[in-house]
Amino acid sequence: MIDNKLIEACKKNDRRAQEKLYEWYYVKVMPTCMRYHRNEEDARGVLNIGFVKVCRNLDKLKADTPFEAWVRRIVMNTIIDEFRKNKNYLQLVDAKETDRELEIKSEVIENDVWSKMETDVLMGLLKRLPEVSRKVFNLYVIDGYTHKEIGDMLAISDGTSKWHLSNARKLLREMVLKLRQSNGYEVWA
Repeated sequence: MIDNKLIEACKKNDRRAQEKLYEWYYVKVMPTCMRYHRNEEDARGVLNIGFVKVCRNLDKLKADTPFEAWVRRIVMNTIIDEFRKNKNYLQLVDAKETDRELEIKSEVIENDVWSKMETDVLMGLLKRLPEVSRKVFNLYVIDGYTHKEIGDMLAISDGTSKWHLSNARKLLREMVLKLRQSNGYEVWA
């Protein structure tokens, strides 16, 4: 738990206090960063950029704002900002597809696989998804954003967000089926 004394010491550039804050921050935030990046190096890079933003903006923290929620918001915004800097994702969506076509393709694929898999296996599968589909899946399924919010964050349409979610679910289902087949488990339709 972070107390006001530690925050005040960090505001005064106390290196020991900043180190304690970083240790707390790393444990709380690194799992979120890992969900959005394929490797630990990239996740740690975003984590560190976010930490610098946290330290630089401590004086803007309002007394009634929960510290952990404030930090998580900064980190999510940092992840999104870094993603926007690398807008290569536009190549992933065929320019010929209209929003209507994307909505038609965004049908929900229901399955009960997720409750039966261990988290580390799921995380490994998520890292194999195309970058935009992985980000949309994380934002929608794990972080609870709407397609409109995701569209605004990633500068894509609602329909494109729905397509990426559908694509991620489809690819994950295929990977799970292959994994189950390779491990000799009974495969269900």
